[in-house]
Amino acid sequence: MSHDAITSLLKESRKFEPPAEFARKARISSREAYDALYRESLDNPESFWRRETKDLVFRTPWTETLEWNLPHAKWFLGATLNITESCLDRHLSTPVRNKAAIIWEGEYGETRTLTYAQLHRETLLLADALAKLGVEKGDRVAIYMGMVPEVAVAMLACARLGAVHTVIFGGFAADAIRDRVHDSQAKVVITQDGGYRRGNVLELKSTVDKALAQPQAKSVQKTIVLRHLGDKCPVQMTEGRDVWWHDIVDPNGHATREATIVDAEHPLFILYTSGSTGKPKGVLHTTAGYLAGVHVTSKYVFDLQDDDVYWCTADVGWVTGHSYIVYGPLSNGATCLMYEGAPNFPDWGRFWRLIERHRVTILYTAPTAIRAFMRQGDEWPKKSDLSSLRLLGSVGEPINPEAWIWYHQNIGGGRCPVVDTWWQTETGAILMTTVPGASASKPGSTGLPMFGVVPDVVTKEGQSVGANQGGMLVLRKPWPSMMRTVWGDDERFRRTYFSDVEGCYFTGDGARRDEDGYFWVVGRIDDVLNVAGHRIGTAEIESTLVSHPAVAEAAAVGRPDDLKGQALVVFVSLRPGFTAGDALANELGNHVGKEIGKFAKPDNIRFADSLPKTRSGKIMRRLLKDVAAGRETTGDTSTLEDLSVLAKLRTSDE
Repeated sequence: MSHDAITSLLKESRKFEPPAEFARKARISSREAYDALYRESLDNPESFWRRETKDLVFRTPWTETLEWNLPHAKWFLGATLNITESCLDRHLSTPVRNKAAIIWEGEYGETRTLTYAQLHRETLLLADALAKLGVEKGDRVAIYMGMVPEVAVAMLACARLGAVHTVIFGGFAADAIRDRVHDSQAKVVITQDGGYRRGNVLELKSTVDKALAQPQAKSVQKTIVLRHLGDKCPVQMTEGRDVWWHDIVDPNGHATREATIVDAEHPLFILYTSGSTGKPKGVLHTTAGYLAGVHVTSKYVFDLQDDDVYWCTADVGWVTGHSYIVYGPLSNGATCLMYEGAPNFPDWGRFWRLIERHRVTILYTAPTAIRAFMRQGDEWPKKSDLSSLRLLGSVGEPINPEAWIWYHQNIGGGRCPVVDTWWQTETGAILMTTVPGASASKPGSTGLPMFGVVPDVVTKEGQSVGANQGGMLVLRKPWPSMMRTVWGDDERFRRTYFSDVEGCYFTGDGARRDEDGYFWVVGRIDDVLNVAGHRIGTAEIESTLVSHPAVAEAAAVGRPDDLKGQALVVFVSLRPGFTAGDALANELGNHVGKEIGKFAKPDNIRFADSLPKTRSGKIMRRLLKDVAAGRETTGDTSTLEDLSVLAKLRTSDE
C-alpha cells in the first residue's frame, strides 16, 4: 500500500436483506437481475440506454452513444429533444394526465395540488411570457425562490424555451446572488415577494433588489416577481425592470407554446457550488445525458410505482431538488410532495404529520435531519401514523450506522428498505446505492455502483487498493449525467476533477470497498486526519461517537500540534437527558479508544448545542478547523445557515 493510504476503522457487520414482500413487487427483484443489468450497462451501453430511455421523448434518435475525449464527454450524439416533453407532454395522453404531479403544503398548513395537465399548462403560460420578455434559446435565467410549486414551473418554463436556468437557493444573501448572476450573465431573474421559514418572513424580492443594485449584476434586464405572501411582505417594484408574475402570465391564455428542440448536449442548467476560496463553481449540466441519468435512477433507486407519494425533503436550490423533485420524478410520472417550511415548525413532529396526512410512501432526506430527529427523542415519530411508508432514502453525506438503524426502526418500522445514496452536484444523478428489492443493505455503506458507473478506490498513483483498504474514490469511466465543464472556466474543470489521478474523475472523497464489493465513504480527502501515523477518515471517528447513547451528532477535525503534528478535536452535540462535562468527555474518549484503538482517542472533546452547517445540512468542518486552531474564519461562508452557531463556539472557547 502507498504511504498515503487511508486506514479504515469502522467495524460494521449488520446486514439487512430486502423484505420478501417488497422484493416480490420491486422493479428489480434479485441480485442476479441487478448484476445482469449492471454488466450490460458496461458491456453493451448502446442497447442498455436505448431500452432504459424508451419512455422518454426524443425528436431525433441518437446515432452514437458516447464520444469521450478526456475530460470531455458527449452522450447520445445526434439526438434532439426538449426535456419538458419527457416530463410533461408525454403524460397528457395517458391516465397520468389527471394524476397529482406536485402536492404542496405551506408552513402554516395550506395546501395546493397541481396535476400533470395543470403543471403543463402553467409551464407553457410562463414560457410564453418569458419569450415575450425576450428570453431566447441559450439565454440564462436566474431563479431565486422558496419551496413553492412555481419554482418548478419556472425551471420547466426555461427548459421549454431552451434557456439555461441557474437556481439560487432562497437562503442566500445578496452578494451570493450578485456573484451567480454576474458569472452566468443572467438576462432575467425570477423571484417572489417572500416566503416563510420557522414562522419568520424571508424577504426574497428585497434581497434580489440589493443584488441587482450592484454593478456586477447589470446583465439583468427583467425581474419577474411572484406574489406569494401579499400584504405580509410588501415590495418595491422598479419601473421598467420589475414585472408581476400574475400580470404577464395570462390565466385565460392558450397554453400552446411549442417546445424549443435542442441538441442532446445543449446546456440545461448551471448550479453553483461554493469553494473554500474565490468565486463559486458553475457546474454545467446538459440535456439528454442528465435526463437519462435522473430518469433511470429515480425509477430504480426509489422503485417508483404508480400509486407512490414520493417526498424528497431537499430544497430545489440544491442539485437533489433539481434531480429528485423536478426532472427525475416528473419524467417517471410520479407524485411529489413539496413542503415550504422547516422540519421543526411548529414542533419536531411536523415531518411525521406530513407523512401521515399525505400518506407518503417514499421518504428521501439527509443524515443531518435524521440525527436532529434522533436528538429530539423517539416520541415525536410515535405520535403519527407512518404505516404508509414503504421505502426510505438518505442523501447528502455518509450516514453513520446508528442513525441508519434509528431511521430503519423508528421511521420505517423495520419493514422499509433504506437506500443510502452517494452522488454529487457534479455527477448529476445517484452513482452508488443499494437497489432496494435486489441488494442487501449494510448500515453505513453507500452500496453498489449504479448502471454505467465504474467507481474504484485507488492510491495517488492510480493503483487499485485491496478489499477493506482505504484510498481515493475515483470514477474510471464517463457516465451520462456527469457535469460537462465549469461554466466559463474549462481549465478549472480539468484542474479540479481530472488532475489528481491520471485518467480518472476524482470525487474528493476517501473510501474503501469491502469483500462484497460494497463501497464505504470515509469522508472528504481534505478532512482526513493524521493520527499517530494513521490516516483516518472523519466519518469513522464520528460514527463511533454517534454510536454512544449520549451523542446526537459529532464532527472530528484536526488542529496543529507541536508534538504530534496534528491533534484530534471532536465537537459533540448531545441527545436529551445527558449533561456535558468532564466525566462524559472521558467516557466518550474511552468509547473511541475501545471501538477503534487508543491511538484514536480525541485530544479534546468540545460540547456544542449545535454544529455549523450549510443550508443543505452538511457540517462545515472547514470552519470547525478554524475554531479548533483558534484562528479567524477564512473563505466563503455564504452557505452557512446560522452564523450565531459559529459565534457561540468561539465564545465557549474563550
